[in-house]
Amino acid sequence: MSKPVKLLSFVVVSACVLLAINFGMRASFGFFVAPISSDFGYGREVFALSLALQNLCWGLFQPIAGAMADRFGTSKTIYMGSIAYALGLYITATADSYWGLHMGAGILVGMGVAGTGFGVILPALARMVSEEKRGLALGLGTAAGSFGQLLVIPVAQEFIAAYGWQITLLILAGGSLSMLLLARPFRNDGQQSAVVSQEHDQSLSEALKEAGGHVHYWLLIAGFFVCGFQLAFITVHMPAYLSDNGFDAKVAVISLSLIGLFNIFGCLLFGSWSGKYSKKNLLGIIYLLRALAIAGFMLTPITTTSVYLFSIVTGFLWLATVPPTSGLVAQMFGLRHMGTLYGIVFLNHQLGSFLGVWLGGYLYDTTGSYDNVWWAAAAIALVTAVIHIIIDERPISRLRPVAV
Repeated sequence: MSKPVKLLSFVVVSACVLLAINFGMRASFGFFVAPISSDFGYGREVFALSLALQNLCWGLFQPIAGAMADRFGTSKTIYMGSIAYALGLYITATADSYWGLHMGAGILVGMGVAGTGFGVILPALARMVSEEKRGLALGLGTAAGSFGQLLVIPVAQEFIAAYGWQITLLILAGGSLSMLLLARPFRNDGQQSAVVSQEHDQSLSEALKEAGGHVHYWLLIAGFFVCGFQLAFITVHMPAYLSDNGFDAKVAVISLSLIGLFNIFGCLLFGSWSGKYSKKNLLGIIYLLRALAIAGFMLTPITTTSVYLFSIVTGFLWLATVPPTSGLVAQMFGLRHMGTLYGIVFLNHQLGSFLGVWLGGYLYDTTGSYDNVWWAAAAIALVTAVIHIIIDERPISRLRPVAV
C-alpha cells in the first residue's frame, strides 16, 4: 500500500489548477450565446443546442473517461481530453455553419471536459489521500473549479468585447493545451492509491452489476440529474435573462463571478462536513435551500441587489453537491471502480444539463420568457430533497466489516 499524499502536495495542486482551467473555460460559454447567435443570424436555440450537446457528450463520455482512467491511468486520459478540448474550441472559432458549432462547442468540447474534469480528477484524488481527508480533498478540487470560473469569466467577457468571440475562442483553445503539462503528476496514479483492499478483486462487470442492482445508487443518480438541470440552465441562460430584464452585461459578469466566489466557500465547507456528517442529509439540505432560493428570486422584484443576493446564495450551494455525491459513491461501493461508477452518476447529471440548457432556449424562443424553467428548477429541487431522505448511505454488504 502506498503512503497517502498530503493535501498540500504537487499532485493535489496540479489537480486543482487543472480543474480551474477546465471549469473556468466551460463556464464562460454563456457569454458567447448572444454574439454567436447574432453573427450567424440564428435564434438562441441553435447555440443553446450546441451547449446542450456539450453537456450531453460530457455526460456520455464521462463513464468512458472514468473507465479509461481506472484501467490505463489518469494522465493518459487527461492528454486525450486536453487535445479534444482545444480542437473543439478551434473548430467553434472557425465554424461557418451550425454543424461546426455543434461539432466544436458541442461534441468535442464535451469530450474534452469529460477527459479533464471532475469525473477523472476527483476519483484520482480520492484514491491518493487518506480516508479521513477524502471529503476535504474532494471539496478542494471542486472549489478549484469555481475559482477558475471566478478568474476566467471576467477575462473572457472583456476579450469578447475587445477582440470578438472568434479570437477569444482561439485564445481559450491555446489555454486549454496547458492542461497537457498538468497531466504528468498523475502518471503514477495507480501506484499512489492509498487504499488496497478486497475491492480490488472485483471486475468492472461485477461492479456495474452490483451498482445497477442497488436502488439507492439510482436515487443518487436521480438527485444529480436535478443538479445538472439547475446548474446548466443558470450558467448558460443567466446572462441573457439579465439582459432581457434591462441589466448591463457587467451585472451578469458580477453575478456569475459571485457564484464562482461563494462556491469556493460552499465546496470547502460541505467537503469538510461530508467527512464528518451524513452525506445524504447534507445533499437533502442543499437541494431544499436551492428550491427556496429560486422561489425567492422569482417572487421578489428583480433588482441589482436581488440578483447579487441570489448569486451569493446559489454560489454557496452551486457545486456543494459534488463532494458528498462523489464521496457517497466511494463510501457505498469502494474506490476500485469509482471513476466508472461516478462517471455514470455524472452522465445523468449531464442529461439534466442537456435538458436545462435546451429547454431554456426552446421555451424562450416559443414563449419569450424563462419563467417556466425557473419554476421547474425550484419544483424538482424540492422533490430531490425528499428523495435523499430515504437513501441508505451505508457501504454495501461486501465492504462492511464481518461480524465476529
